[in-house]
Amino acid sequence: MLEGSLLKPSMTVAGVDCPNKPTPAEVAAMTVRTLQRSIPSAMPGVTFLSGGISEEDSSVYLNEINKIDRVGPWALTFSFSRAMQSSCLKTWDGKPENVKAAQAQLLARARANGAASLGIYEPGSEPSLQEALYVANYVY
Repeated sequence: MLEGSLLKPSMTVAGVDCPNKPTPAEVAAMTVRTLQRSIPSAMPGVTFLSGGISEEDSSVYLNEINKIDRVGPWALTFSFSRAMQSSCLKTWDGKPENVKAAQAQLLARARANGAASLGIYEPGSEPSLQEALYVANYVY
């Protein structure tokens, strides 16, 4: 039953060694075009994984995707894990005295991604450690 399923692809962007990276708007345009060509309207949503890009970049790409008028009725949102938790976990560092700061960091990324799901995120408006989450030769 397609109506009860979600597509969960990773965010597709240029590789880390690519010398000529497209802009987030270009990536968004190609992403939406590809989805419109291949995703049936019965699919209720596409929930992107971050694909190892930074927390902020994940929010920026998702925001650009949701700014585009599209034919498909599906929701385009996030299912980020690393790009939601990385700054939070590094801020916490297992120390009780860091809990409040870590919670604030998680809330900031949730606000960023919630706004990006609506296409209204202002890049840089929510704190992030800004580090790439890519791990060379990572194996699941």
